[in-house]
Amino acid sequence: MISFLDFEKPIAELESKIHELRQLGGDGEANLEIDIDEEVGRLQAKADQLLRETYDRLTPWQKVQVARHPNRPQFNDYVSALIDDFTPLSGDRAFADDKAVAGGIGRFQGRSVMVIGHEKGTDTQSRVRHNFGMARPEGYRKAARLMRLADRFGLAVITLVDTQGAYPGIGAEERGQAEAIARSTETCLDIRVPLIACIVGEGGSGGAVALATGNSVIMLEHAVYSVISPEGCASILWHSAERAQEAAEAMKLTAQDLSELKVVDKVVEESIGGAHRNPASTVAALGEAIAEALAGFDDSDGGQLRHHRREKFLEMGGAGIA
Repeated sequence: MISFLDFEKPIAELESKIHELRQLGGDGEANLEIDIDEEVGRLQAKADQLLRETYDRLTPWQKVQVARHPNRPQFNDYVSALIDDFTPLSGDRAFADDKAVAGGIGRFQGRSVMVIGHEKGTDTQSRVRHNFGMARPEGYRKAARLMRLADRFGLAVITLVDTQGAYPGIGAEERGQAEAIARSTETCLDIRVPLIACIVGEGGSGGAVALATGNSVIMLEHAVYSVISPEGCASILWHSAERAQEAAEAMKLTAQDLSELKVVDKVVEESIGGAHRNPASTVAALGEAIAEALAGFDDSDGGQLRHHRREKFLEMGGAGIA
């Protein structure tokens, strides 16, 4: 069952009518079934058109809602579809294994890679276990450890970013959350293998940058990427999270805005109605984009890759500065 967002209510009503008619279709006479099939076809065409029109004109706040949709593909979905022979690797070798960050070695289109990313979970129990994708310091230390391991063995790194931000709890701060994020970001910049970062849902604050400082940054069409959540921004500026929609409009957090600002290198189209409606199609499209990005760095040595990554991020925001 698809969970409908608030702005999708007209679509939900149409699809509910279609479902009811289909339930009736097998119980009546032949002529009645033909009439029902015709009506279902007409309503389906109307629903498809409305879905396309709705998603063609999403506001930034609506894109935030889509990026947070509970049925969007998660880390495990991408790994299952794109990575062969995946072997998970756990722990930061210092404190614990953080379930909000997952990682391991596998093969992407025959090429050995290290895959690291946030996992939010798919139901209440798994979301609590994965802390809703909000990593603690040990999660970022695990990510840095795996990136160093990939660097040692010459494995390209693919990251899948989907988090509202790093976990802000007291325990996380006591264990050095800011330092762990900084070390992970530093490791992204320092390794001498290709790093392809993919923003697949929410890219929130330093919790996202710690895994997204890549040679190529790919972003799904309805994902968002910003220094803070719209609610957090509104709370700081206006002391009210109720102005989150207004904040989202001003933050330039959509894939289209960030592509124009040259913060992301490629925007990957999602299936009509968002990745949650047809996960397989969106996952496949992202796989093609990752393959293309990796191929672009095949002829680069470690020094060139490291220099490219550093210069790329140093140049951000420099356009137009005298």
